Amino acid sequence: MTEHLDVVVVGAGISGISAAWHLQDRCPSKSYAVLERRDDLGGTWDLFKYPGIRSDSDMFTLGFRFKPWESSTSIADGASIKAYIKEAAAENGIDKHIRYRHKVLAAEWSDAEDRWTLTVDNDGQRQELTCSFLFACSGYYNYDEGYLPKFEGYDDFAGTIIHPQHWPEDLDYVGKKIVVIGSGATAITLIPSLVKSGAGHVTMLQRSPSYVGSLPLSDPFAEQANKWLPTKAAHTANRWKWIAFSTFQYQFSRKFPRQMRKTLLTMAKRRLPQGYDVEKHFGPSYNPWDQRLCLAPNGDLFKTIRKGQADVVTDTIDRFTKTGIKLGSGQEIEADIIITATGLNLQLFGGAEIRRNGEHVELNDTMAYKGMMLTGMPNMAFTIGYTNASWTLKADLVSEFVCRVINYMDANGYATVVPQHPGNSVDERPLMDFTPGYVLRALDYLPKAGHVSPWRLKQNYFMDLQLIRRGKVDDEALAFAKKAAALAV
Repeated sequence: MTEHLDVVVVGAGISGISAAWHLQDRCPSKSYAVLERRDDLGGTWDLFKYPGIRSDSDMFTLGFRFKPWESSTSIADGASIKAYIKEAAAENGIDKHIRYRHKVLAAEWSDAEDRWTLTVDNDGQRQELTCSFLFACSGYYNYDEGYLPKFEGYDDFAGTIIHPQHWPEDLDYVGKKIVVIGSGATAITLIPSLVKSGAGHVTMLQRSPSYVGSLPLSDPFAEQANKWLPTKAAHTANRWKWIAFSTFQYQFSRKFPRQMRKTLLTMAKRRLPQGYDVEKHFGPSYNPWDQRLCLAPNGDLFKTIRKGQADVVTDTIDRFTKTGIKLGSGQEIEADIIITATGLNLQLFGGAEIRRNGEHVELNDTMAYKGMMLTGMPNMAFTIGYTNASWTLKADLVSEFVCRVINYMDANGYATVVPQHPGNSVDERPLMDFTPGYVLRALDYLPKAGHVSPWRLKQNYFMDLQLIRRGKVDDEALAFAKKAAALAV
């Protein structure tokens, strides 16, 4: 017989563990399982193995609301983050609900049965299970392949080419000349770590620069809070301090972009060699937070450049050669290893096919309600974290709301809930108010957002507390039904 669960959570990363904890806490009578395609939990923090991988937001908010991050280290390494997630799962018995090597291939909703049927691959064997509510917590990028532009002469290069998403554990780069293509968080993280681990010389090759800010690796406020306050109180103080700080600096950036740009470039100039062309190499053409701001803990990237152990080249790539990369300017950079830190491929629901009553659902025909449910898709929610703050702040809010919806349905005898498309009354907008390459490349694939609430989110945690945590569940945009058929949309 096909197994049936009340809730299936897809993904055992930060979002999935958050979802599981909230289900246990707020909907204790519900049966659930977490399906994880990999051999271990952690999501991003289990996948990426490149040197120096770390958080690009503070741990007091990247950590869960329900589990204090007790260290004063604000920017943590990947291994510490994974250990923290694993500990949170074990402490709360969530680990017993995780089914590893379970990849969801397809999810189909049946109006006749008011349930999802999931087709799952488990170690090469196909299985089916059903659930009343589907909670997609698998993030928004393709775990199987990162983004790699077409480089002319790619096959001519005689050295080693690596994408950070597929870092070989046995790579020997000691004493080697390395070129890192890219200027995002991965490149900013890799370069100081490679140098520290013995690389000969590292060049960051970028077509255009990113904003890079510097923050202390250890938070002085947290050091004092952890010293003088009980653990729970320190956690609350540290968390709200960082929520306030990140919200303020984002809002300031958006309202006063020229001032924020000047601040960031001044910060870089003070840490770089005298006479360094800061504007060329660290002064993007876009405003701060049009793309995510990169962090250099303790200014490590700037220090590495100042010591002459790394440099930045801002130019276009003409082609790969046998010994390196020829640039648009005619210059050639020699390399033993080329690292293509060129970004992600965006993918929702882990690439699973989504169907309703046998009909394939085109995601770009749907509109996102509160950034977590899609029109025409009953009893389903998904998590996409903040782009301007830590992922977990949003993940916890989404988990809370899903539990509120489930409890509201139980209390009122409802079997289904489905967001209703607002039609022409709401103008369409991109799902993510954010312009990195991986988002722009996927605009034709992604669901839409709207120009007004609840179809538009403002990337503001304080506003979302009102809209998501305190907003009413019986919203006119949501259609609840008691009979064994979701309302037609």
